[in-house]
Amino acid sequence: MSTIPASRFDELIEQFSGLRLLVVGDVMLDEFVWGKVSRISPEAPVPVVEVQSASFYPGGAANVLRNLACFTPHTTAVGAVGRDTYGAQLKELLRAEGTSVDGVIEIEGRVTGHKMRIIGRQQQIVRVDRETVGPIDAASRDKLIDFLRREIPKHDAVILEDYGKGLLDQVLVDAAIAEARAHKKILTVDLNPRNPLNWNGATAVKPNRPEALACAGLNDGDDPQIIDQAAAILQQRWQTDYLLITVGEDGMYLFKEGKARYHTPTRAQKVFDVSGAGDTAISIFTLALAAGASGIEAAELSNHASGVVVGKLGTATLTPDELRASFRPIPAA
Repeated sequence: MSTIPASRFDELIEQFSGLRLLVVGDVMLDEFVWGKVSRISPEAPVPVVEVQSASFYPGGAANVLRNLACFTPHTTAVGAVGRDTYGAQLKELLRAEGTSVDGVIEIEGRVTGHKMRIIGRQQQIVRVDRETVGPIDAASRDKLIDFLRREIPKHDAVILEDYGKGLLDQVLVDAAIAEARAHKKILTVDLNPRNPLNWNGATAVKPNRPEALACAGLNDGDDPQIIDQAAAILQQRWQTDYLLITVGEDGMYLFKEGKARYHTPTRAQKVFDVSGAGDTAISIFTLALAAGASGIEAAELSNHASGVVVGKLGTATLTPDELRASFRPIPAA
């Protein structure tokens, strides 16, 4: 087993199962409509999809919970939905996977985020979104903060998952980080550059390359040192223990103050769909840190996990056995 010995891997996975995690963020409902395409519409130059099946999954920040549920039965969702059918369906799906929804509040007039992807010939043809984008009211935010103050001491780690829909603002983020630090809990962040918040005090922040450059105010280009420049700016700004930058087909870079950057190349053998890969990455990285893994061990586990899910269609998850298998040497051709 490359980088992480098999005995160490098994030790960490065993510890995962006892960990308790909170996920705070923009929860949504994902719908996948699968169909057959055999002709073009006579009304417009678009394919006609003959629907064969449909499936629903927790999406957005709720997809992080779905990933975690494969490794630990102790997860809690913190977010907001509307008083609508999609919100009720999302909460029921989360409950079915063993996630507590005690921290999910219903807000009158808010539309539960819902993304419907229509797929034909194994390709996504169109996505239809229904959602409310905007901050939640102060009373609802205060209710979530009170919940976090009660629950963070009972959990091992917190993930702030920002899809830029309005749930996370600086007041809520500061309260979550302060509570996590007061109780010496791991707190990680999957940010959204459209929502420029201060993550100072978080254990780790995980942007992808475009997000890191946007947050650092840098333009993408051919400069091979651009990632290091962005990392230096963001580490100085946020003072986090770790900065994990995902770079797609190039894998991940882990930065820690005073240490040389660590690069783990991509482990993907085939890529069908990258949607949800970031959710998998932050889930496994956080679990590993909470289990006592080093930053490098956490990055390796996270990178391997992401390599597995991009080989699946849709916002996929993976099992401990699939993660274990990804560490095995690739057979020679």
